[in-house]
Amino acid sequence: MQIINKYFPDLSNQQISQFTQLLSLYPEWNEKINVISRKDIDNLEVHHILHSLAIARFLKFEKSTMVLDVGTGGGFPGIPLAIFFPETKFHLIDSIGKKIRVVENIADSIGLRNVKAEHTNVILLTGRYDYIVSRAVKPIAQMKSWNSRLLKKNGQMVFLKGGDLRSEIEEAKVNCQLHELSDLFDEEFFLTKKLLIC
Repeated sequence: MQIINKYFPDLSNQQISQFTQLLSLYPEWNEKINVISRKDIDNLEVHHILHSLAIARFLKFEKSTMVLDVGTGGGFPGIPLAIFFPETKFHLIDSIGKKIRVVENIADSIGLRNVKAEHTNVILLTGRYDYIVSRAVKPIAQMKSWNSRLLKKNGQMVFLKGGDLRSEIEEAKVNCQLHELSDLFDEEFFLTKKLLIC
């Protein structure tokens, strides 16, 4: 929790408790169902929780905002964001059912009431969302073709990705704000990490 507190010093006691619980719950679940690479589970706080929270440094999700997390895997970025924005509604989806089972159990264990986890594919969805978030799931052009119809008017797609994204952005023909996460966080992990708001 030290690193999360360093960048987010104003968390409530409940938020601190929930983030702390994640640090023990994920390793336990990962022993049963592999939702985080086994060699990466020791980096949970920085590589997964803090990485997810980068979105909270750029966007403030208002009360009753609807956020869709596409390809949430083990619940990233959705679960950390749901802790950070307790009055925002989050819909976390993944096409792999066992990963959604982990998400449901973790959300329930820490008392998250603003998360709905669903085993489904984004192409089957019909709802409308203010934001669609995703962490390195597919190329931007693919995400745009899947997701655009699900955005409300003035809605935005938010991607956490790594590497040189210029050709991906060009190919997708989207107007994106590109932010370097190394400008926010000191840890070496973030040197190549980017956040895009499209």
